[in-house]
Amino acid sequence: MSTAVQATPPDARLALAHTFLMVPGDRPAQFAQACASGADAVVIDLEDAVAPAAKGAARDALANWLDSPEGRAPHVPVLVRVNCVNSGCFGDDLVLCHRPGIAGIVLPKTERVNDVASASSTAPLFPMIETALGFSRLAEIAAAPRVQRLMFGAADFCVDLRIMGDGDALLYFRSQIVLASRLAGLHRPVDGGTLETGGGGTAAEAARHAYRLGFGGKLCLHAEQVDPVARAFAPSAEETAWARRVLAAAADTHAPMLDGQVLDKAMILLARQISSDARRYQ
Repeated sequence: MSTAVQATPPDARLALAHTFLMVPGDRPAQFAQACASGADAVVIDLEDAVAPAAKGAARDALANWLDSPEGRAPHVPVLVRVNCVNSGCFGDDLVLCHRPGIAGIVLPKTERVNDVASASSTAPLFPMIETALGFSRLAEIAAAPRVQRLMFGAADFCVDLRIMGDGDALLYFRSQIVLASRLAGLHRPVDGGTLETGGGGTAAEAARHAYRLGFGGKLCLHAEQVDPVARAFAPSAEETAWARRVLAAAADTHAPMLDGQVLDKAMILLARQISSDARRYQ
């Protein structure tokens, strides 16, 4: 009888998820709170949020939660951000990701296809692009088996390249991640978290910027960011109104026009996508 680990089928909700709430792996009391926060998905972090001396305790806490009724069947998809492939913790982290209740694995500092292959037999993967080396292999990483969406870790990326600030300084890199995702047939990528003192305003602005560039989601560093980030990924009233007008015009004639402009298939498809996104927030 085979003892191979069965691959976890992709959770369809992750394809459309806008908000991914991070929670430290050594704070198990927050796991259930995170699942009830309204976030589309929860990421239990065993990497940066956990001190080296607490890694084992964090794994034990996660294992205990996964044995609980809520952990076995959480209300939202739960991902685990494991430690780096070349860390001494990766193997033990990966064992936890075989458990029921885990919908996917976030791979930090992914730099090569082998990093993806080391975890590709278990669950859907979300590689984080956080270094120059990882960015240089975007196409290969995006095309690797079981990759569902790319994530961009802007903070570590800036450190690696000595980039000062965010926003326009990272415009090229974010756009390339969107392009690589599209060429590989992936769902829209997920932007990294935004540090702020509270209230969600800065995160919402960053999320809206990412949305305009083609990103489909964002990591949230605390629960107060979830609602403003979610609203940032909703089409604006102007975009929604435009989509409705396009779809109405497209339904009326074989050669649809709007305001004197011929509506091609690409514009109609975009209008359908915007309309679909808008319905999620009604």
